Amino acid sequence: MRFGVNYTPSVGWFHSWLDFSASDTARDLEAIASLGADHVRVFPLWPVVQPNRTLIRQQALDDVARVVDIAASFGLDVTVDALQGHLSSFDFLPSWLDSWHRRNMFTDPDVVASTAAYVRALAAAVADRPNLLGITIGNEVNQFAHAPHPSPHAITAEQGHTWAAAMVAAARSGLASAGREAPLGSGAAAASGNGSRSGPLVTVAQYDAAWYDDAQPFGPEHAADHGDATVTHSWVFNGAAAVHGALGAGSVRHGEYLLQLAAAWNHDAARPNWLQEVGAPTNVVPLADAPAFTEQTIRHALDVQHLLGVTWWCSHDVSRSLADFPELEYDLGLLTNEGRVKPTGERFRAMAREFGGSDRPARTAPHVGLVLDDVRPDGTPAPGVRAECAPGGRFAAAWLALAEQHGVGPRVVLRSRLADTELLAARGVTSTMDVPADTDAAHTPISVAHPATMP
Repeated sequence: MRFGVNYTPSVGWFHSWLDFSASDTARDLEAIASLGADHVRVFPLWPVVQPNRTLIRQQALDDVARVVDIAASFGLDVTVDALQGHLSSFDFLPSWLDSWHRRNMFTDPDVVASTAAYVRALAAAVADRPNLLGITIGNEVNQFAHAPHPSPHAITAEQGHTWAAAMVAAARSGLASAGREAPLGSGAAAASGNGSRSGPLVTVAQYDAAWYDDAQPFGPEHAADHGDATVTHSWVFNGAAAVHGALGAGSVRHGEYLLQLAAAWNHDAARPNWLQEVGAPTNVVPLADAPAFTEQTIRHALDVQHLLGVTWWCSHDVSRSLADFPELEYDLGLLTNEGRVKPTGERFRAMAREFGGSDRPARTAPHVGLVLDDVRPDGTPAPGVRAECAPGGRFAAAWLALAEQHGVGPRVVLRSRLADTELLAARGVTSTMDVPADTDAAHTPISVAHPATMP
């Protein structure tokens, strides 16, 4: 079981990549390690590393590798994100992809080839580090593909599959340059829970419109079909807290629910599921409730089968000296900007000490699987499926009722896969049930939050 933290540098935020400081980084990572974390997720800014389509800066790659080395000195493994992309309401697209040079980032052949070259180079730069946990293609890159982004790069779902496959292949190619697909037998690969591949994980991360917004071209299949684990980002400002309250079951179980929902699309029952981002956003979770929210969210998530780990957002608060962030960003850290451990940090540390690295099995969920009607009776795709899964939706309400009844959330089963008895058996599903006819939506399904408010 993995406990990690998304690393937000205390000095200069992610702009610190412009003038990297090893001493500042060491101080931050030492503080993170003191919280009981075993890994960090780091975010080099895409325009800093690849300021021109045909220029990948070696110094920037060296800085990323140095962070991985510093983390190792404090016993931390590292997963490196490539395409930032988008962070905490700010977009970081390189200038060769915007304004006068705007081209579709997902479909233009030159752009895709150059982006893949960057992903490959970044993976190769850290591939030989023994504490490399993995490469994530980018931070919620799907937010660029559709509204509410103010200028989306429109694509189809199939084009999204083509792009994701190309990026995953690029990352794997970079890792292979150091032979990291060979069995390691210990360390990051052994702890990853990744039974299908050895070596560092390659993953694709999306914000939750992939599961809740039927118009978003990147969907659940993109999460389950690409990379080595299914990644979820759980934020209760997406409507969950508005419907259920900060400490209501639908809020503190949201991470658990999203993990179970995403796992329904996995073709391999043993595929790892990773809660890669989750936090206590103060715009909907009062500060006094944040420690309890942190503990309950983690405890519920631990009941999901094949959980690779929980990676909390984030390490440090954003400094008040930096302007124009959404207010919640200044208080999301487990540590203050000065490095003091906050009540949420103390609670995270308690959870890491209790469960980190343990072989504690998930509590047995009800053997019944709750059926999600992803297809009509004639087998054609059903409309509005993702909206029904969103906070306040009818399916979400039915899942939550069962979770509260049994104390642990049920697995989710797609109607299109009911005939796959081997997969159901491997998932521990011995019977299935439909959403009860008398189930009412807890609320009119709420549109997912604007990405500008999301980490």
